[in-house]
Amino acid sequence: MEHDGRALAADETDAHQHRSPGLASIHTRAFITWVAIFPMAALGMYVLGVVAPEWPSVLRAFVLTLVVVPTAVYFAVPRLLMVQGRISGAARQRRLRRAESR
Repeated sequence: MEHDGRALAADETDAHQHRSPGLASIHTRAFITWVAIFPMAALGMYVLGVVAPEWPSVLRAFVLTLVVVPTAVYFAVPRLLMVQGRISGAARQRRLRRAESR
């Protein structure tokens, strides 16, 4: 990746972006995390409400987070970030092709 006419190393931070090149912005990562967690939490709350309605809410929240957090961290978020990376990479390639054709 280049910035100001010079190539950046894979682990070098772009000073203007405050992030590693190719890494989604913190806002994008927060949105993707929410997209991963919300459906799982909503479904989990419904299931726990049906299966264990008499459990205290703190216990239901504990059990819910035991399932949702690892599932989101290890499976859902990485896959969604991969999809987002492919989409942004394709958009970047289109911009470069348009810029070259001018």
